[in-house]
Amino acid sequence: MALTGLQIYKLLPGSSKNAEVKKHANCKECGFPTCLAFAMKLAQKQVELAQCPYVEEEAKSQLEESAAPPIRLITLTAHGRKLEVGHETVMFRHDKTFYHQPGLFVKVKDTQADAVDIAKAVNNYWVDYVGMCLALDGLAIEADGGDFAATVATIAPLAASPDAGGGHLILLTEDPTLAEAGLQAAKNIRPLLYAATPTNWQAMAKLAVQYKVPLVVATPKGSSLDDLANLADQVRAAGVEDIVLDPGVRDSRGSVQVLTQLRRLALKKNERRLGYPTLAFANNDPILAAQHIAKYAGFVLFDQFSPATIYPLLVTRSNIFTDPQKPIQVQPGIYEINNPKPTSPLMVTTNFSITYFAVANEVESSGVPSWLLVADAEGMSVLTAWAAGKFDAERIAKSINSTGIADKLNHKRLIIPGHVAVLMGELEEALPGWDIKVGPREAVDLPNYLKLVANS
Repeated sequence: MALTGLQIYKLLPGSSKNAEVKKHANCKECGFPTCLAFAMKLAQKQVELAQCPYVEEEAKSQLEESAAPPIRLITLTAHGRKLEVGHETVMFRHDKTFYHQPGLFVKVKDTQADAVDIAKAVNNYWVDYVGMCLALDGLAIEADGGDFAATVATIAPLAASPDAGGGHLILLTEDPTLAEAGLQAAKNIRPLLYAATPTNWQAMAKLAVQYKVPLVVATPKGSSLDDLANLADQVRAAGVEDIVLDPGVRDSRGSVQVLTQLRRLALKKNERRLGYPTLAFANNDPILAAQHIAKYAGFVLFDQFSPATIYPLLVTRSNIFTDPQKPIQVQPGIYEINNPKPTSPLMVTTNFSITYFAVANEVESSGVPSWLLVADAEGMSVLTAWAAGKFDAERIAKSINSTGIADKLNHKRLIIPGHVAVLMGELEEALPGWDIKVGPREAVDLPNYLKLVANS
């Protein structure tokens, strides 16, 4: 049973009867001003118990249970990379944020002649999205009557290159003999093993313990959540701590209902038996895949690899699993585009990623060598930052002086975005001797503008 904030507080140094421990009350070493404030955050699963170094040993067992994450963190490893899934604390990202994005896997069968080619394509696929590298997480290898162990052994090392992405594996078989052969073939990789069912769970749990891998607990279609919880309990009692749930629902309506129920039971009702990430099959349906990413799968499996389908899903996942309270930002500073010279024009914009890439891409396409000064506007777009007082004459002048861009130019001309033309007079005061020019309002108009500037 989860403890309330006040119950937790009574077990912290602030309420201790031990004088030696009591002297550490409200020490602030946990990052909070009082033990009570820390206790309230601990009750909300927003901090770790380890942040308090003075908890008495007899109180730790009670506090560790209360502080345990409502959804267990599951980690897969491959070629020095980690995929972490779970450990979520809220139902909706605007409540706080989502922390660990779901793993996206492409399924291949051990009977497919092109399985290795698909694996290479998956591992080598990535896209650059506003400065972030988006990629799939790996392959789900299904035993379908072929040489399962050989297929795993061939595919497992394909993502060893540091330039490749993903490389994680899910082994899909309910046959314990094949499962063990696959685990032996997946050398130096910690895969996810699928699946323990009501008929094979003892053998699969034994393998999961022996090879120290997470195990999917799967119930057949039509089973209840009680059936799933009971099976997970049996597997956990057999020594498996890292569990993933597959409730056996495959349709869109049923999936969103059941996965939402599982998330709500874990977060709101503190149902420990169901406090694990989930696995879902998207088949070849991108709409179903997007639904699984949003609500609330931990692992999503596709039947085929199609870049046209995967790209928008990677972007969707990235957007959902960014902190809504922290805009995507680029590093403030000077960016050189098209090999600029001392005579090249100097422009300024904010460090909001979408703004930066819109401007940078248009400048690059113009072919005009240019300097782009990116000012620290706390990740806001031009108009938003200006309205919030985060993109004003003082900040722009500070950026110019701190970057030393003036030493790289043989002129003092600065082009500002057309949307903040009102800053022109203030900038002339803040930057004596500089000629302030007003550029276009929209990035798409920059190529023509720059060509006119270059020819003038």
